[in-house]
Amino acid sequence: MNFLPLAPPGTAPARILTIAGSDSGGGAGIQADMRTAALLGMHALVAVTAVTVQNSVGVRRVHEVPADVVADQIDAVVTDIGLQAAKTGMLASPRIIDAVATVWRRLDPGVPLVVDPVCASMHGDPLLVPEALDTLRETLFPLATVVTPNLDEVRLLVGIDVVDADSQRDAARALHALGPAWVLVKGGHLRSATRSPDLLYDGSEFHEFPAVRIDTGDDHGAGDTLAAATASALAHGFTVPDAVGFAKRWVTDCLRAAYPLGHGHGPVSPLFRLGS
Repeated sequence: MNFLPLAPPGTAPARILTIAGSDSGGGAGIQADMRTAALLGMHALVAVTAVTVQNSVGVRRVHEVPADVVADQIDAVVTDIGLQAAKTGMLASPRIIDAVATVWRRLDPGVPLVVDPVCASMHGDPLLVPEALDTLRETLFPLATVVTPNLDEVRLLVGIDVVDADSQRDAARALHALGPAWVLVKGGHLRSATRSPDLLYDGSEFHEFPAVRIDTGDDHGAGDTLAAATASALAHGFTVPDAVGFAKRWVTDCLRAAYPLGHGHGPVSPLFRLGS
């Protein structure tokens, strides 16, 4: 695949900010975002929202970072270093979501914001308390350039069970009505489809991104990786459809390179980039 342009040695690369939780197993969350950013030639800025105690089998504990500390992390890097795009991942609570939205509106960095509405881990462990769903829909979605829910998150956010192409389009319309500029309804969990169909919608036009379905159980961090790659491409000035297309190719190759780890699900891997 074609990669993003690299900054000349000794010059600052494009920057993305990841606002997300830490995964002690290194497969998802901030760790996955930083891995993708680095291997795409980006510099990753970080605002940690929570520390999770997890491994390849599941999440044992979640410790939230105080909401004002999350906001201060964002303020510190935006006002000093600057950035070209940002993404959110696990936000954990209404307080943190409100803090992120408030500081984002105040700073108004004028850059694309990718919202990955992380509600639960791939093991089914909750990563967002139920009362936070309203806050996510009402305060953060209207600020988003693109939101990137999987089908489980679609069900929680708009109550639509996506089972085919028609219901996927219905879900995209319902999510777009919540205020984001674009909606990407990911189809990786649509097991009835022979391919992995992602659907992008801007309120008037649909863009389809089918891809070969990779037969692997090692897919931890796939959603984080897709969102981070989308933000990275947006940071380089890609249009949203082109950024999503790039990210879809990237995560598909990361799935091909996924490796086993521990006793559960291993991570998708961008390390294939090192051999290119």
